[in-house]
Amino acid sequence: MFRTLTMVAALALAPVTAVSAHEGGSTDAQIAHIAYTAGQLDVAAAEQAIEKSTNPEVRAFAELMARDHAAVNDQAVALVTRLHVEPEANPTSEALTEAAAATHDRLQALHGAAFDAAYVANEVAYHRTVNQALSDTLIPGAHNAELKALLETGLNLFQSHQAHAEHLAQSVR
Repeated sequence: MFRTLTMVAALALAPVTAVSAHEGGSTDAQIAHIAYTAGQLDVAAAEQAIEKSTNPEVRAFAELMARDHAAVNDQAVALVTRLHVEPEANPTSEALTEAAAATHDRLQALHGAAFDAAYVANEVAYHRTVNQALSDTLIPGAHNAELKALLETGLNLFQSHQAHAEHLAQSVR
């Protein structure tokens, strides 16, 4: 079980390198795509947890993740539509997607308490990674004030998600 949690955490941490590698060089269109992709991937992870978990606390957390990340992504879509910005795929958003697919497959093979613990551990690591990328790279790299403000709002919400996941991780070990 520890090996599974370590692998899940390592996969979730992989995108930090990709985000850092593009520091200073990302456009607002790329930043918007990275942020949207990260949110959409967490919605997909939450949907997997809702489908697989029987733990009421894990399911409630997953429902919160799906709802909150979808809401932030809806705001992002509205903003880029209003600004006439076309989000642009990039190596970072592609790396996030690849890592999430591998994590999904790994989690799909787990059941019961093992799934719950691995899902929650991944959520802790994923939020830690995304929050660090937001604060260290994406927010400072955003040029548009409205995009920057949306990213900052997301960061505040996602920091609370990380704390919630860390708390939940104590009970699903």
